[in-house]
Amino acid sequence: MAYSLQNKLVVGVSSRALFDLTMENEIFETQGVEAYSKYQIDHEGDILKPGPGFHLIKALLNLNTIRNHEGRVEVIIMSRNSADTSLRVFNSISHYGLEITRAVLASGAPLASYLNAFKTDLFLSAYEDDVQSAIDSNIAAGIICYDGHQEYNQQKEIPQIRIAFDGDAVLFSDESEQIYQKMGLEAFEKNERDQAANIMKAGPFANFLKTLSDLQKEFPIEKAPIRTALVTSRSAPAHERVIRTLRAWDVRVDEAFFLGGIAKRDILKAFGAHIFFDDQVVHTSLAAEVVPSARVPYQSQKEATRDENR
Repeated sequence: MAYSLQNKLVVGVSSRALFDLTMENEIFETQGVEAYSKYQIDHEGDILKPGPGFHLIKALLNLNTIRNHEGRVEVIIMSRNSADTSLRVFNSISHYGLEITRAVLASGAPLASYLNAFKTDLFLSAYEDDVQSAIDSNIAAGIICYDGHQEYNQQKEIPQIRIAFDGDAVLFSDESEQIYQKMGLEAFEKNERDQAANIMKAGPFANFLKTLSDLQKEFPIEKAPIRTALVTSRSAPAHERVIRTLRAWDVRVDEAFFLGGIAKRDILKAFGAHIFFDDQVVHTSLAAEVVPSARVPYQSQKEATRDENR
């Protein structure tokens, strides 16, 4: 009987999101694929250091050790590496005791077409094209952020997984955000007051949040292995529509922060996020200094940076 991914939380992760391949990627960018391949093969016995997604992936895999939840999480390496250059990654996976046995090794080809085939719930990668294609296919995906201040190999074990989300263009669609961009804050707030009773359309991470919420409901609140947070630049009066939307979706968000333009960095550090998803570079670049972060490219035509006050 074929192995089924039904009723599993499926996470696709690239080798650059899982491990620190900063130097290796520089070789690829400056010297080309042949030099990169030779380096990886010559260093197959050298264990890679953890990357920004390492501890999240390890913690998600640890959910499989909880009684009655064995095999609930499936992590799949989805990489543009070739099979010939992948042994160092697999050796590192084995070294750290990660229960990852499945992989897609595309030899430089785009990965998007394989994500739906593997019923992927979340995809983490350093390649914007792959992440954008995943978003376009209605799969939650983020471009993992690298920051020299983070020592990913020094992070402590995670007793409870903490995942933080931005609101507009992440959990929700960007319709309200577009009003702000085109017409300003006053028009945005008027729209949210007028539409307070109307739930927002789902954004790229809505289904992923619902999947996490369903998993949380299998545990008593005080013993749930996952804790979620909404960290948004919205504030009153734009808060009501958010609350009513989450209520209509029947999802649980454990903590909510309506910051009204206050920087998200320190809030995320205090929450202890093990990953934060936001659509704006200005937020992910600052957040990545203190917590692993990933940018969500909701629309390809969207400006990469915006006013920090929204």
